[in-house]
Amino acid sequence: MTSSITRRDGGARRETVRIRRATARDAKRLTRLVRTSRAYEGQYAAMVAGYRVGPDYIETHRVFAAAEPGTERLLGFYSLVLAPPELDLMFVADDAQGLGIGRLLVAHLRGEAGRAGLTGVRVVSHPPAEGFYRSVGARRTGTLAANPPAVMWDRPELLLPIA
Repeated sequence: MTSSITRRDGGARRETVRIRRATARDAKRLTRLVRTSRAYEGQYAAMVAGYRVGPDYIETHRVFAAAEPGTERLLGFYSLVLAPPELDLMFVADDAQGLGIGRLLVAHLRGEAGRAGLTGVRVVSHPPAEGFYRSVGARRTGTLAANPPAVMWDRPELLLPIA
């Protein structure tokens, strides 16, 4: 899938982004996106401190990456688990946030989920990301309670409908 985004500086030129299946060779770059995310600073830092997106994870799950053609710089990625249907991971590079990458990834996820016959995908959101998921049509269904020491805070649980 190839899509366009508008440049953050307001320029008229549109940038092309390609969403492709992630490969084992992407593992280190995906791990870096997770571990360096500003969304997980402060109280949330412990959650991703030792997190690893390994080649085995990429080969086992449906992991898709948004990349700049030519440079192949990774702008973001998501992981869709089919049974039970859940968005396991979604990250957008800090310097690519606000460009529509997240929305492109969600649109791609909806296509993948639809082709797999799913009618909805569960999202257990990082608390600051709930607004984003709601803006793309997810509906809050509840709250997942903290589970110390792995997760020290309650998380919104949502359902993303698949048309």
